[in-house]
Amino acid sequence: MAFKKKKPNHNDDPQKQELIRKRNFSLRLNFFFFIAFFVFSVLIVRLAMLQFVEGPTLAAKEDQKTTASVAIPPIRGNILDRTGVPIAYSTSTQSLYYRIEPGQKKDDVIALANRLAEIFEEFGDKDPGKAPLTAEEIVKSMDVGFDINKVEKRTLNFASEPRRIKTALSNREIAYLMEHQDEFKGIEINEESIREYDKSTVSVQLVGYLRQYDRAVNTIDYYKQISELPKEKVDPTNKYLRFENVGFDGLELMYQEQLRGKNGLKTYPVNAAHKIVGSVTVTPPEKGNNLFLTIDKKVQLTAEKAIMDNIKVINKASGNRFQYAPNAKAGYAVAMEVDTGKVVAMASMPDYDPAIWKTGRISPELLAANEKRLTNGTIRTAASDWPDNVLKNYPTSIVPLGSTQKPLTVLVGMAEKVIGPNTPYNDRGIFYYGRNNAEDLTNADDHAYGMLTPSRAIEKSSNTFMAEMVGNALYKKYKGSKAVDVWDAYMKKFGLGVVTESGLPNESEGTLDYFHEVKSGSAQSAMILASFGQQARYTTLQLAQYTAMLANKGSRMKPQFVEKIMTNDNKTLVQGYKPEVLNKVEFPNSYWKVIHQGMEKVKKQGFEGFPYKVASKTGTSQQDVGKRKAIENAVFIAYAPADNPKLAVAVVVPDGGYGGWGAAPIARQIFEAYDEEIGLTGVPKKKPVTPTGQAASGTSAGTQ
Repeated sequence: MAFKKKKPNHNDDPQKQELIRKRNFSLRLNFFFFIAFFVFSVLIVRLAMLQFVEGPTLAAKEDQKTTASVAIPPIRGNILDRTGVPIAYSTSTQSLYYRIEPGQKKDDVIALANRLAEIFEEFGDKDPGKAPLTAEEIVKSMDVGFDINKVEKRTLNFASEPRRIKTALSNREIAYLMEHQDEFKGIEINEESIREYDKSTVSVQLVGYLRQYDRAVNTIDYYKQISELPKEKVDPTNKYLRFENVGFDGLELMYQEQLRGKNGLKTYPVNAAHKIVGSVTVTPPEKGNNLFLTIDKKVQLTAEKAIMDNIKVINKASGNRFQYAPNAKAGYAVAMEVDTGKVVAMASMPDYDPAIWKTGRISPELLAANEKRLTNGTIRTAASDWPDNVLKNYPTSIVPLGSTQKPLTVLVGMAEKVIGPNTPYNDRGIFYYGRNNAEDLTNADDHAYGMLTPSRAIEKSSNTFMAEMVGNALYKKYKGSKAVDVWDAYMKKFGLGVVTESGLPNESEGTLDYFHEVKSGSAQSAMILASFGQQARYTTLQLAQYTAMLANKGSRMKPQFVEKIMTNDNKTLVQGYKPEVLNKVEFPNSYWKVIHQGMEKVKKQGFEGFPYKVASKTGTSQQDVGKRKAIENAVFIAYAPADNPKLAVAVVVPDGGYGGWGAAPIARQIFEAYDEEIGLTGVPKKKPVTPTGQAASGTSAGTQ
């Protein structure tokens, strides 16, 4: 066998392999150096271009100004009485704000807060009712993400927005801060408005008050809905600001959008590093519209004083048991024009000094001291100033109507044909009802009035007439609980058991106890007790609206509080108002004549010498509250002049005893004040002025 000779393999030669490796490494190294050289060359060229070609342009860009904007809260419009007297108005003030500085440390913030607290203590105006801000309160207002005495972090809110630290800076505070402004990083002083109120406290619960938006948004649905709007539906130039004061109750809330105005704008020129590099441009905020109320200041103040004066009278024993109510502490009154629905007075007493709300912030101590007086008791439940541990034993502002129900009871009876305008009734002073006549009711002081007509039953305030001739008669007619439904329908037509549609926030519908009585007692007892005003509780505004219906023969007028809305310079009418009839109840004139004749003959205290005939009804409603039984509440309704009604008045004094003594004298003074300022005949009856310039005394409105 022949073998082939093997060809030599260069790869097997170690020397050659080493040469190949060195050659490849040299190639790679040269390629790396080439790439590196290329990159560095590019960088050098680029740097040269940046320095010599693009440098001036970039330097110009570095100095180029952009803007940062901060919204300024709007200035609220004023609230004035019908004659133009300011009740709530905005004034200019200087406020201290803090803007979060990038990189500012916690220790720096705390040191700044401590220094500000010292300045406020030393240079601030001394307010006996309010202690100077503490460092802890200042840090909380700064909203920097921590509390001064706590370690944990909390969410930082609106980091780009300045925080308001203090409003109404004193001149000394301003001077010191401006002189040492370089020492206070992030601090600036801005001009803005605060809310001032008439010092005589005119209808403060109706007007309402302001609180900061960040508090309101968590409390009031109106603001919560605004905060939840998608960003595309919010005008960024007029959005609500966290520290802005907004309406929190009453007309301040009801007319929030009209009163608010529009945001201003503070524009800062800044460079690329966000440092201010020029002067600040300010676009002033726009002031909101002005509200001219239907409230008359003088009539309102008369109503407020009359309530408190008469409470002092009935609190003292005088030998007259009808005039003695030692537990009365509060009273409520509404005066409403019969044909227009204009409310000229709405008093919820005792009231409070609204100046506690001028900055939109209040201390817990001050809030607790005034809390029971903040609520408008003429439209919803308000408690008297009793200590919390005994409050459950005292009535609130919403009480049963008592005998002020009786004119409507007679109307319902005639409309349902269970009585006629002249139906006779022998009042024996007692009426028996229930199974086997086991239940009974009597008239006040067990009076037996003898033969009565419906009109005379109103005049004498006969419980037995209302119970037997209307309440029990309706129960028999409808054979059970359907009678309660029929009764309820009539009540609602007269605005009782439904809101008055005034538009005021949180208005109550009242409490309809007759439906509960059907379940706990019987339909018969519900109808009998309801017939003389012991089975439902209503607000004073509801009573005034109901009284106006009795006066104008069935037109339920919408209560109006605003006469007109004007631009902030009072030159242009934004919105006017016209009387609005919510519903009308049609009855024959003969029915209305019965009601009016009966009410004109009702006896009451405090109207001696009054120059007009007054139609009225007194009421002494009873209720059990806590451990106290048969509490007597004074209730009174009236309209005047009786032959051409102009003004309807309703007064409620919880725990005030007899309506003719505890409430009627208050109404007399309201009628008299209205006559002097506006005129019960359409012409004001101003008191004559003496040579000394003082108004002469008018007829006394005291009680017998």
